[in-house]
Parts: sequence; structure tokens; C-alpha cells
Amino acid sequence: MTETAVQNAELAGLKAHMADNPGAVIEDVARERKVTPRAVLEALPESMVRIGPGEFAAAMQDIAEWGEVTLIVHTDDAIFEFTGAIPNGEVGRGYFNLMQPKGLHGHLRHERCAAIAFVERPFMGKVSAFIAFINRDGGIMFKVFVGRDETRALRGDQLARFHALADRFAPQAG
Repeated sequence: MTETAVQNAELAGLKAHMADNPGAVIEDVARERKVTPRAVLEALPESMVRIGPGEFAAAMQDIAEWGEVTLIVHTDDAIFEFTGAIPNGEVGRGYFNLMQPKGLHGHLRHERCAAIAFVERPFMGKVSAFIAFINRDGGIMFKVFVGRDETRALRGDQLARFHALADRFAPQAG
């Protein structure tokens, strides 16, 4: 088998796996299959993911208007979760700076964002919707999940904002 044939077979296997297991933890699948998280996202059924350019600052400024969301940073060593409003930010001194003194704040290397994925899929028995900021290496910088209401359903107002942002940055193929 040629190297291309092997790669095509591996990609087909990954796509089949994600079709059968769309709620799998992205980072776990990437580690098990020795691919990038971006490759796993790209292997999801087309109806579940759209990927657009890394319009980091514009996406973050829009998300800052959504209200309470959950931001997750998943590394090999920990999964950090922050639930609350994402603060406004601005670009300065080479970073996208989250502009508040308490709660979620910090300095993000926005220029490393190569793409943004908009993902709607089942996860742990419920529909989930999140935005994954993908870095130049194919890793996920962090994810921002659409919030849930008191019945644990996705918040309709945020889901509308999520769809509008996806339409803006990653229009569906016509």
C-alpha cells in the first residue's frame, strides 16, 4: 500500500468511528488515533461541524455578548471549566487581552488561531453546541459551549447567536 492509500484508509476509519461515536471526547480520540484534534473535528459528520477561518477577535467579541457560557480548556493533564460571561477583550502587545480584573481574565495568543469550528452534536445523552478555537498545530486552544437553561436545554438566544456566528465565519456549502 502506498503512503497515500494508508492515509486514506486511516481517514476513512476515523470518519467511520466518528459517525458511530459522534459524542466521543475529541481529545481522547485524537490521542488514541495519533491525529490532531482538528482531524477529529473534520471527521465528524458534515451535519455536525462547520470550520471557518480563525477570526479570533471578532468571534470572542461576539461571544462576550452572549451571557453565561462554559469555557473549557482540555490538556493532557487537566480539564479546566469556567462558567460565566466571557469578558470583552482587545488586541494589544501581541495578545488578545480579556479585560476584567477578576473571574476569567488573561492574555490569549490570538495569532495562533488558524480556524474556528462550530460543532453541534450529541454528548452524554444531550445535544451540545460549542465553538472550538483551533491553533496552527491542529490543537484546540479552548472551547466555548452554548449555555443551558434551568431545564438543561440549550439556551435558545445563545444557540441563535451561535448559528449566526457560524453563518458569518463558516457558511454552509450550498
